[in-house]
Amino acid sequence: MFVFVCAGCGAELTIPLSQVALPVQAHQKYGNGTQLPVLMESGTCAVDPEPWGPPWRKWEEIHPDEAAARGVYAPVYALSDGAPGAIVIAPGDAHGTVLIPENRGGGYCCGLDGAAGPNVACMACALPVASRIDDCSLWQAMWLAPGAVRRLPVDGAGAASLSWAELMAEGKGTPPFEPIAAWGSRLGVGHWSNHRWSWSPQWEAAAGRALAHLLVASEGRPVAVPDGLTSEVFRRALDALLSAGPPERRAVLAGPGRPVPHGDADILLVPSHPQTGEVWGAADPAAYLVPLPFGVWLRLAFPETDPPVPTSGGLPDGVLRDDFDPPAPRPRHLFRADPETFRHTLVRLPEVRSPWLLEILDNLTQYMRAGYF
Repeated sequence: MFVFVCAGCGAELTIPLSQVALPVQAHQKYGNGTQLPVLMESGTCAVDPEPWGPPWRKWEEIHPDEAAARGVYAPVYALSDGAPGAIVIAPGDAHGTVLIPENRGGGYCCGLDGAAGPNVACMACALPVASRIDDCSLWQAMWLAPGAVRRLPVDGAGAASLSWAELMAEGKGTPPFEPIAAWGSRLGVGHWSNHRWSWSPQWEAAAGRALAHLLVASEGRPVAVPDGLTSEVFRRALDALLSAGPPERRAVLAGPGRPVPHGDADILLVPSHPQTGEVWGAADPAAYLVPLPFGVWLRLAFPETDPPVPTSGGLPDGVLRDDFDPPAPRPRHLFRADPETFRHTLVRLPEVRSPWLLEILDNLTQYMRAGYF
C-alpha cells in the first residue's frame, strides 16, 4: 500500500491505495448529457503510461517518425505533449486538496473536464496537483499530475494479486446492461424517470478495443464469432467492416475454466487481469489474442441465464421464498462499439498502416452514422 504526497511540501493527499490496471474506459466520452459514475473503486489507483491532457499538438505539427516513436502509426486529431504517468483515483480518496476557482474552465458543459490543466491544488502549499473530472458524459475521476506528487509506502501489506482461479471463484462479472442517468433532472438523480436502460459504457469501450484487434487479426478476411451475446456485440460491425466470402477466420472464447480451443481457432478472445493488466495466454501461441476486461469476458464466456418466471397462484402455507428479481430490461438499440476507444487502439497497432485499415479509419464517421459505432 502507498499514499501520494505533494511534491512541493510533502503533505499527504490520498488515503492508502493499491495499484490496478488502467480501465479501458478511462478516457471514454459516452453519449450526450449522461451522468457516468466514478471510474475507480475506492482504495485503488491506476497509471496511464501515455501522455494525456494539455498541451496538445495537432497531427499536422507532428512528423510521422516522431508519432511512430510514440507508438502512433496513423493520423489522429492531436497528441498530448503532457507528461506521461498520470495517476487516476476515486475523487473521494483524495484529501488535503482544494479546487482552483480560476481554473475551472475549459471545454466543459455541466461540470469540470480538466481541459485547461490541473484544477485542484494542495491545500497546504497551493501547488496545482490534480485535475478533477465530473463533467457530463465523462467518468468521474481525480487525475494526479505525475510531476506534482510522489508515492510513499505505508505500513501494512498491499493487496496481493488474485490468481485466475481466485478471480473465477469471485465471479465478479460486468453486466452488459445498466441504467444510465441523465444530467440535471429536476426530479433528482435517484428518481426512476431520470434513468434509461442502455448497453453498459464499459462494454462499449471494451468492444471498441477488441474490435480493433479483431480487424488486425482478420487480415482482411471475414471473422466468425460465437453465437449469442458475443455475436450480438461483434458480428454486425465485423460484417460491415470486412470483405464477404471465404476463407473466414474463426474467433473463440478462451481462458480460465473454458475448454482448450481446437486447432482451427485463429483468434482467441481472452481476459485481461483486472489488477495487473496481464492478458491470459495459456493457449495456442499461434493464435492472435484479443484482450477483454475480465468482467466483460466472464459474462461472454459464462453467460447468465434469466431467472425463471414464478408461476401464478399462492405458495403453500409455511413455504417462504426470496423476492423475485426480474431480468434487467433490454436496451432499445443494437449494440455499438465505442468509436474513440476503437480509434485510439487501432492507430497504436503497427498493422494499421495497411491501406484497407486506413480506409476504415477514414470512413469511421460514416460507420458511426450507420449505427455500427
